[in-house]
Amino acid sequence: MSAADEEAALLGLAPVAPDRTLAYGPHPDQVVDLYGAGAGPLVVLLHGGFWRAAYDRRHLSPCAAELARHGLPVALVEYRRVGAGGGVPETFDDVPAALAAAAGVAADPAGRPRQVVLVGHSAGGHLALLAAARPGTPVTRVVAVAPVADLARAHALGLSGGAVAELLGAGPGFAGRLAAADPLRHPPVGVPVTLLHGTDDQDVPPDLSRRYAAAHPAATALRELPGTGHYAALTPGTGAFRTLLGLVRGG
Repeated sequence: MSAADEEAALLGLAPVAPDRTLAYGPHPDQVVDLYGAGAGPLVVLLHGGFWRAAYDRRHLSPCAAELARHGLPVALVEYRRVGAGGGVPETFDDVPAALAAAAGVAADPAGRPRQVVLVGHSAGGHLALLAAARPGTPVTRVVAVAPVADLARAHALGLSGGAVAELLGAGPGFAGRLAAADPLRHPPVGVPVTLLHGTDDQDVPPDLSRRYAAAHPAATALRELPGTGHYAALTPGTGAFRTLLGLVRGG
């Protein structure tokens, strides 16, 4: 399947309404959509779109619904993005706030805290890797799908027309902001990380995941999907999605 076909297959799916929506702040984008009530670990989903407001969580709602159909309670996070109140520091502040809110309502039927598996795609994968490096995070495991795992390299490559500079803001202090937001410079803190990356990804080169895995080998496992691009792992019905499901379940 071509890159364009992969993108169309995911973005062409009809959005699936959540069971309910939880607000974690006053901004309209500070919300979490909740799907399912299974007994498995809580799956927190962070969508991609190079941190821009043009892309929201709705394109991952079919993925969230399909994970819920397999018995996994899912929290699909929205966060403030560039062009609609996001960037530095808002985007980065929203992720821990959303995680705390989702974990707080996700006790299992016996009232015990659930394991929290944080799944992030693309730019959401970048945010998930930063969450793994934050002391005190409620996250148990991270599965980062096609993540922007090396922010400095992504900036040097000018990915998506300079999306990293848009996120961090150009000008004085940029180097410091880049260092603070680059997962490559911040190892996971007691949180195992699995990277899932297609070898044919034309949006986020798989080399970014390889560089992260090489920098943090003790905490990281890299799974490459031969012949797969940027979107298939989040598209229900694909072989790549079945791989993702297995990783989320702990396989």
